[in-house]
Amino acid sequence: MVVIDLWNAGEERPVETLSGGESFLVSLSLALALSELSSGRSRLESLFLDEGFGTLDSETLDAALNALESLRLSGRTIGVISHIDQLTRRIPVRIDVKRTGVGTSTIHVKG
Repeated sequence: MVVIDLWNAGEERPVETLSGGESFLVSLSLALALSELSSGRSRLESLFLDEGFGTLDSETLDAALNALESLRLSGRTIGVISHIDQLTRRIPVRIDVKRTGVGTSTIHVKG
């Protein structure tokens, strides 16, 4: 598999050369595309993402969040596990888990 780098005059390059942020965006894009392909047979109602957002710059993070917001507005449930503060400001309903000691945590539902 190769990547066609449109930011670099359409140069083809191996996927191994992708940065962490680029790899996350490719993974997210593939997940979203596959969910759309499968929707012809059965609608994918939920999508859960675990981390990855920390590898994105602010502009790219905003674009990824806009895409997820669009999915949410179409009726899908989006679950995100992250430690990025910018995400907590953009996600209206969330479950915050805070470690309070060894083996213990508190849970707060917001929104």
